[in-house]
Amino acid sequence: MKIKVGFGFDVHQLKDGEDFWLGGIKLEHDKGAVGHSDADVLIHSICDALLGAANMRDIGFHFPPSDNKYKGIDSKILLRDVVKLISDKGFTIGNIDATIALEEPKINPHIEKMQVVLAEVMGVDVDDVSIKATTTERLGFEGRKEGVSAYVVVLIQK
Repeated sequence: MKIKVGFGFDVHQLKDGEDFWLGGIKLEHDKGAVGHSDADVLIHSICDALLGAANMRDIGFHFPPSDNKYKGIDSKILLRDVVKLISDKGFTIGNIDATIALEEPKINPHIEKMQVVLAEVMGVDVDDVSIKATTTERLGFEGRKEGVSAYVVVLIQK
């Protein structure tokens, strides 16, 4: 068995009046993430981690923001496509470990729902999707409520 580890990171600006998609669910908040797709920072980080582990470049290579067919796309579709790409290369997902850095809204009440949605999209057990949330103690762009970031580590196996 071949085991590989991947790391993903993404960041999006938060702006008044935008929808806020995170972990495949829409959160009620006065600000939302800005991006070419639905700007789901958690899913984008998972995609990058999976692609990196399989040595398949990154999300921007496969789904370029210059391509209008991805404008406003649901990031769950991108994640489903990434899982297919790594599967075609012979890999299965072992587990996902993610951390979201954000001052508000509070993420903990939504984690279980995110886990269920993401596990379903990836075809893995909910227990294989770990999501944690943290603040940056009011430091940096996350602390100033200007943006959100996500860090993800994945394990894949062949």
